[in-house]
Amino acid sequence: MKKRFVAMLMACVMGTGLLAGCGSSNNAQTDSSAAAADTAETSKEPVAEEAESNNGEVVTLKWIQVGNGMPTNYDAWLTQINPYLEEKIGVNLDMEIVPWGDWDNRRSVIVNSGEAFDILFTDQTRYNAEVTTGAFLDLTDLLKTSAPDLYSMIPEDYWQAASIGGKIYGVPTYKDSSITEYFIWDKALADKYNIDINSVKDFATLYDALKTIKEGEGTAPYYMSKSGADFLATAYFDQLGAGLSALGIKYDDDTKTVVNPLEDEDILKTLDIIHKMYQEGIINGDAPTSDDANKYRTFFTAQGWSGAAASTWGPNNGIDDCVAVQYGDTVVSNTSVRGSLNAIYSGCEHPDKAIALLQLVNTDSKVRDWLYYGVEGENFNYTDDGKVEKLNSEWSMAGYTQGTFFNVSQLADTDVNQWDEVKELNANAKPSVMLGFDMDTSSVETELASCRAVYEKYKSEFWTGARDPRELVEVIKSELDAAGWEIIRAEAQKQVDAAK
Repeated sequence: MKKRFVAMLMACVMGTGLLAGCGSSNNAQTDSSAAAADTAETSKEPVAEEAESNNGEVVTLKWIQVGNGMPTNYDAWLTQINPYLEEKIGVNLDMEIVPWGDWDNRRSVIVNSGEAFDILFTDQTRYNAEVTTGAFLDLTDLLKTSAPDLYSMIPEDYWQAASIGGKIYGVPTYKDSSITEYFIWDKALADKYNIDINSVKDFATLYDALKTIKEGEGTAPYYMSKSGADFLATAYFDQLGAGLSALGIKYDDDTKTVVNPLEDEDILKTLDIIHKMYQEGIINGDAPTSDDANKYRTFFTAQGWSGAAASTWGPNNGIDDCVAVQYGDTVVSNTSVRGSLNAIYSGCEHPDKAIALLQLVNTDSKVRDWLYYGVEGENFNYTDDGKVEKLNSEWSMAGYTQGTFFNVSQLADTDVNQWDEVKELNANAKPSVMLGFDMDTSSVETELASCRAVYEKYKSEFWTGARDPRELVEVIKSELDAAGWEIIRAEAQKQVDAAK
C-alpha cells in the first residue's frame, strides 16, 4: 500500500491530468459561474451552515460513481454547483459517472492500479476487499473532528454496520438502510373477494386469502421469480460476510450460534405452506426459472417501504390501487447498510475537504437536490412552496449513490414525503447482534466456493416451493457436508466467539 501511495504522489507531481483526482488547487471562477451561484443562492435556502471556511484555497475533488453515464448537460451542472461549493467549503467537483455495464471492470482498474481519485462509491460486494487492500482512508476520527454534523446525523448502529475491524472506512448513504419486507397487493382484487389485507401478516393467513382469489379468478395470484422467498434467510439471518445463504446467525440470537438458515424450523414451516401453494397452482408453475419482471401481479413480496406501493410497485406492475403490508420485523445489518457507501481514497491529499463535501451533500438540501435531480432550470424547478417539479427524466446520475434521501426535496406531485416513513423505519429497526463483524474467509475459500455451488444448484426449487422443502433440505445438507460446510461453520464460530 505504501509503494502505491508514493507512486500516486509522484503521478500527481508529473501529470496535470491526475491533479484533479488528487485534489488540485483551482482558484479560477468565471463571471457566468458567479452569476449562477447567485441564482442558486436565492432559489432555495440551504439547510446547513457553511461546513468550513474557504480561506482562499479551492481544491478540485474527483468523485467516481456508477449510473447511466455522464450527463449530457454536465458542464452546465458544474457551472451551477461549483460556485456554491467554492463559497461553502472551497471545493470544486470533477465527477465520473461510470455506466452500469462498465462498472465492475472500471472499479477494478480504479482500485487495483492506484489511479487517483478522492471519493469512490462502493457497496457490499467489494467494500471489505477494498478496505483490506488499503484503498480507503480510515475515517473514524476524521468524521468526529471534521464532520460532526454528518456523524451525528447517522445513527450509531449504522456506523457500526459500516465498520470493519472497529474502524469506519465508508460513509453510508443513509436512506432505506434497514430491511423491511412487504406483502404487496392489488387492493381492488382483494376487495372483490372481501379480503382484509391488513390482517394478512403471515403465510398461514396468506394461503387462505390467495386460495380464495385462485378459486375465483382461475389463475395463479402469487407471482414468484426464481429467487422465490429467499428473503426468509437473507432478511433475518446475518451471513457474517461469507456470502453463503446456508451459513449465518439469526439477527436476534444473543448466543451468536452459527447455523444453516435453510434448516431453521420457522423457515421450513413457511416453506411447507409455500410448497402447498405451488402444488395447488396458487404460485406460478414456472417460478423456478422465471426472472423478475415488471408486469401485472395480483400479489408479490418485496423489500422497501409501504409508500413504494404507490410510487413504484403499483405503477411498475400496472396496479392502480397498490397496497403494501409489512411482513416481519425491520432489521439493520451490515448488508443493509453497506448496500451504498462513499469512501475516501487512502492517498487523498485533502481528506478534510473530501469529508467536508460528504457532510455538505448529506446536510445541505440545495447541494443534494443538484446531485439528485440535475440542473436547476433544465432538469427541475422549485415550486413556490419549496418542492421540486421535474422537467424531464434525463438526469443520469444515480441518486442512491450520493447521500441521504432525507434531505432530498419532495416532488410537487406527491402529497406525502415517502422518506419520512423510511427514516422512521430506520430509527425503529432492530440491530443485528453481528453488527460490525466480518468473517475472515481466507482459510476456507475452497470450501466456500464448493458450498456456494451446492446452494446455487438447489436454491430456486427450495425457495419457490417447487420441491418438498423438508426432503430437499436433506439433499442440500448432505451435499454441503461433503463440500466442507462443517469446516466453514467451525471457523466462523471460532471467529465469532473470539470477537464476543
